[in-house]
Amino acid sequence: MLDSIKIQLHYWLPKMALTRLAGWCASKQAGWLTQLVVKTFTRYYRVDMQTAQNPDLASYVTFNDFFVRPLREGARPIIGDNNCLALPADGTISQLGPIRDDLIFQAKGHHYSLEALLAGNSMLVEIFRNGLFANTYLAPRDYHRVHMPCAGVLREMIYVPGDLFSVNPLTAAHVPNLFARQERVICVFDTAIGPMVQILVGAIIVGSIETVWAGTVTPPRVGIIKRWVYPYPTKGEEGLIALEKGAEMGRFKLGSTVINLFTPGSVQFAPQLNNGSVTRMGEAFAENLAAVPAAKLPQI
Repeated sequence: MLDSIKIQLHYWLPKMALTRLAGWCASKQAGWLTQLVVKTFTRYYRVDMQTAQNPDLASYVTFNDFFVRPLREGARPIIGDNNCLALPADGTISQLGPIRDDLIFQAKGHHYSLEALLAGNSMLVEIFRNGLFANTYLAPRDYHRVHMPCAGVLREMIYVPGDLFSVNPLTAAHVPNLFARQERVICVFDTAIGPMVQILVGAIIVGSIETVWAGTVTPPRVGIIKRWVYPYPTKGEEGLIALEKGAEMGRFKLGSTVINLFTPGSVQFAPQLNNGSVTRMGEAFAENLAAVPAAKLPQI
């Protein structure tokens, strides 16, 4: 009964207005009030500040500064095996496994399609059909910067407007097509394992989604799909955006979910990863099964 009420509230609440308000408040320098919120948040969610580059709570002048705090050097070593991909974020695996034709498993009784998730991009759908997916949920206590599982060259970024439901296990179990209906930023990379997609999924109270190459992607929330295409990886080409394995690629101002998509036969997930596994950025994510020479990467 309580779960049913919580789900109904998600439909009734003015999610966009609440998110805008939260983003505005989180960006303000409010002195003692900011300090009170940061300290209360840290205690309530049991945030581990010993991994932060700056563990002094009093030094954060806005809640956003605290929330996107960088890690101290060495807190998350990147797995050194060149044949192994690194986990992109601290969080929990909510689901991972095969894409069945173009269907992705959300939770018991719920699937969503690649076509819906990728905003109708038929070329991307065909590339990732029958591939693999992994959803990593970032709880409020987690580190909220997102990193590269492997080295890659950015080919495309797509902003997709959408709903702002919470993306916790409760909503995943009860809201149909949850991840395909959410606001999100789709990032497409060329890598040694072939094309890889990393999607930053928005949620209620997520004031902002940012990438390291574009800065703040949302807000503003313009209500239309926007697409950016980046230079093809030609030696010496100006404007090339290349990120190394473990490099930061984006961040959330408040928590959400990262979805990774891999092509068929490209990787095999680390055996210790299952639904519910706690993740630490930089640890083993997947094994590279078939490296693809850069010259043979398909045109997207």
